[in-house]
Amino acid sequence: MGALALLGLPLLLPLLTVLLGQPLGVLAQSQVCSVNQTIFQFEENTIITGPLAVISVPEGQEVILGSSSTPSAFQIQNDQLFLIATLDYEETQILQAYLECKRGTTVVTQLRVLVSVLDVNDNAPEFSFTIKEQEVPEDTKVNSVVIPEEDLKATDRDKDDILIYTLQEVTPGASSFFSLEGANRPALRLDQSLDFYKMQTMTFQLLVRDTWDENKVPSHTTNATLVLKVLPADLRPPWFLPCTYSDGYVCLQAQYYGAIPTGYTLPSPLILRPGPIYAVDGDEGINQRIIYSIIGGNQDNTFVIDADSGNLTMAKIVPSAMTFLLLIRGEQADLARYSVTQVTVEARAATGEPPRFSQSLYRGTVVIGSGVGVAVKDATAPSQPLRIWAQDSEFPVFNSAITYRITNCSEFQMNGEFVLTAVALEQEGVFYAEVEAQNTVTSGTATTVAEIRVSELDPPSTEDSPGVEPSGGQHFSIVDMAVLGGVLGALLLLTLIALAVLIYKHYGHRLNCCSGKAGKPQPGGFDNQAFLADDEVKWKPTPTPTPSPRPDPPRRRRRAPPDPARPGPEPLRRASEAPAAARAGDSPSAVRSILTKERRPEGGYKAVWFGEDIGAEADVVVLNTPNADADGARDSGSEGSGDEDSGQARGGDSTDI
Repeated sequence: MGALALLGLPLLLPLLTVLLGQPLGVLAQSQVCSVNQTIFQFEENTIITGPLAVISVPEGQEVILGSSSTPSAFQIQNDQLFLIATLDYEETQILQAYLECKRGTTVVTQLRVLVSVLDVNDNAPEFSFTIKEQEVPEDTKVNSVVIPEEDLKATDRDKDDILIYTLQEVTPGASSFFSLEGANRPALRLDQSLDFYKMQTMTFQLLVRDTWDENKVPSHTTNATLVLKVLPADLRPPWFLPCTYSDGYVCLQAQYYGAIPTGYTLPSPLILRPGPIYAVDGDEGINQRIIYSIIGGNQDNTFVIDADSGNLTMAKIVPSAMTFLLLIRGEQADLARYSVTQVTVEARAATGEPPRFSQSLYRGTVVIGSGVGVAVKDATAPSQPLRIWAQDSEFPVFNSAITYRITNCSEFQMNGEFVLTAVALEQEGVFYAEVEAQNTVTSGTATTVAEIRVSELDPPSTEDSPGVEPSGGQHFSIVDMAVLGGVLGALLLLTLIALAVLIYKHYGHRLNCCSGKAGKPQPGGFDNQAFLADDEVKWKPTPTPTPSPRPDPPRRRRRAPPDPARPGPEPLRRASEAPAAARAGDSPSAVRSILTKERRPEGGYKAVWFGEDIGAEADVVVLNTPNADADGARDSGSEGSGDEDSGQARGGDSTDI
């Protein structure tokens, strides 16, 4: 039977197919729900407008979302599955839709659709603070971490983002003091020693970026503010003022000087130079109170110092002249640091001369609005306080026994030799204060006047920016001025070129004449080539040259007849002049002279002039020297000497033709 059943099964399947009209698999599929796709992947922030999937629902069944589906993420309409949630990787990485097909209340089929959300860089980094203030002690060591990385680190909700940090200064010069340990390590490190008196507050912008390349898209940057406040540290001892030199770290402290008379005890504190004993904490930001004491040089306990004010007073008289070298100690109230200075007090014997002011009028200035205790400045030296002091002829420098006070003006008071304000000055004006100096030993007094002007500070001078402001308030820019300058320069160049052309046209021939080379000697000139120097003369007769034919000489110009109205004597001609030249005037073409110079045996020279025609009769003049002395003088004379010199050599005898 089992074998027959197995043999009949293949025959049964076609029969069922014929009876039902479709295969069994299709029949089974048509009885359950199905979807065309069950797994999806989308980047976050993707907006899907169409249906996510199509659901096949058999007749008599309906499909709904199961309770296990992601809330508010899906919706079914007309057997279509829609995604209605905004995709956010940081919120949900997987969205699930459970589909339940029911026939009535019975669940026939359950389907699951998965949506995977992919991460993209869509979130900016975030700091845990917007403004962070940090106090940094002035004595913090270099290269130490001021703010740890954990306090400055930012967070990014995006997956696998690498954060890059940058520190930008807001306070100029602050970046030379602080820096970050690395581009992705935001720990703040000190690079340079701090100075409370140079920079007390520094501000930075801390930036963080979520990409290595700032030009990459997308890229996000966030910033926060860092405010670093430098706290003063106790680094400097007390300074006795005024400092003779100070650079903010070191003070060359003042040493004080005073002079007292012997045999007297001064009731008031000593007046010292350059001022009263006064010290301040070298660390101004801490400003510890200073305690004063005498630690040496106080012989027989003659002096006493006030621990709070530093005023030095006498406890005993000084019987004889001597000098005290007092060592004064100024110590901080917390006993952490102290300094020592020296006070020299000279005791001198005096008979009691009255004081005397060197000036009858002192001038000072003070700023309006000054409070009580502000020093009046010297009008002649505004950077210095006004000092009014009286001289004592018995004390070469000054006398500490002389005290000062203002007698007629309640707005000001004397502090030793200096003038201070006694009340707040609210109005401008000029005050005339009478200053009285009194010798507390002899009771001698002297008075002078201080003119004190209360005024506002001079406003800082503001220079107008360079430029041109025409009427109407219109301003020209630099470009406009440059264009104008270029046009004017071009016009000036054209003008110079035109001027050069005009000068060349009118004066070019003169320029050529002046700038040309010297002309070559013209042939046929009037120089006598036969004339030789004395050292070249051959002492023998010159052979008579053979006359050669020559061209006709140029026609002589007709001379104008002399003016009959003005007859004049004919000037004498010297023997050295050519007769033809005397007759022909200045015309070089009228006379051709050939001068031969030779020694005659009987002494003297022979000079020959030829007229216009070489064949014409020549005038011959023989100059004889009467004695040998004259010949020696002629021989030793210079070749260029004239006939006048020859005449003088002959003792003034000359021959004129």
